[in-house]
Amino acid sequence: MAGLPDGAFLVLSATEFFLGVLGNGFIGVVNGGSWFESKRISLCDFIITSLALSRIVLLCIIMFDAVLLVFFPKVHDGGEGMQVIDIFWAFTNHLSIWLATCLGVFYCLKIASFSRPTFLWLKWRVHGVVVGMLLGALLLSCGSALSLIHEFKLYYALRGLDGAGNVTEHFRKQMNKYQVSHVLGTLWNLPPLLVCLASYVLLILSLGRHGRRMRHSSARPGDASTEAHKRATRMILSFLFLFLLYFAGFLITTSSYFLPGTKMTKMTGELIAMMYPAGHSFILILGNNRLKQTFVEILWCESGRLKSGSRRRFSP
Repeated sequence: MAGLPDGAFLVLSATEFFLGVLGNGFIGVVNGGSWFESKRISLCDFIITSLALSRIVLLCIIMFDAVLLVFFPKVHDGGEGMQVIDIFWAFTNHLSIWLATCLGVFYCLKIASFSRPTFLWLKWRVHGVVVGMLLGALLLSCGSALSLIHEFKLYYALRGLDGAGNVTEHFRKQMNKYQVSHVLGTLWNLPPLLVCLASYVLLILSLGRHGRRMRHSSARPGDASTEAHKRATRMILSFLFLFLLYFAGFLITTSSYFLPGTKMTKMTGELIAMMYPAGHSFILILGNNRLKQTFVEILWCESGRLKSGSRRRFSP
């Protein structure tokens, strides 16, 4: 029987899951429909659509993991089924992070302005650079999933030692080795994190320089270009906050072996981690004019339909 903490955890997880699927599903439907109608799609929209679809899968995996954690803790702590979930989680998580990194690099090379030769060389070849990163992201995601094979071998060795008896010290050493291997698997996420942080720091610096130039020029405080750059800066900072929060939650969940209150620690980490794939979808919607316009039109249609139904219901 689930207690109050378990119930609260499931309610919050289900809420984040619903919002995340709603936001990412909206992006997938709008961009996918436009792609189907025009038979073409921009590189930016392709990355955003792929990112939205990968996050839907990631949210489904995290939600399934949350249900197992509450109702089937023994299954969650080990077994072949959990290993399959870990493989899908590792692949989807790594792919989602790299797609977000590719999007950050694309925005940086398209918007930022620097006179360094290396930056200009990358800027002139932005499409080739991003496409190469996408192919590399797919290969690295497969590599992160395959790296779990060594971890699974250690797990099966531990299962054999657990029932052998009189091998406590050896079992403890192997368990420590397994746990360290599990935590070190998070290092696969370090390269995309560093690349994404570097691209957004450059973008923020470029936007700051643009803002200073606009203040020293004859542009009015409410100039459209200045407002657009301010809006872009707010979006970037919001994304960075959620991105770092996701990594913190992911590290808490992965490192729960070494922290007190393992189950509660895992719950906290998963709730924090789900904020990123759920919340960033709405940041992407607000930052894309076509997505934002479609979203507002849908809200207006639903609002008008509700008002019309209310008037018919209460009319004499």
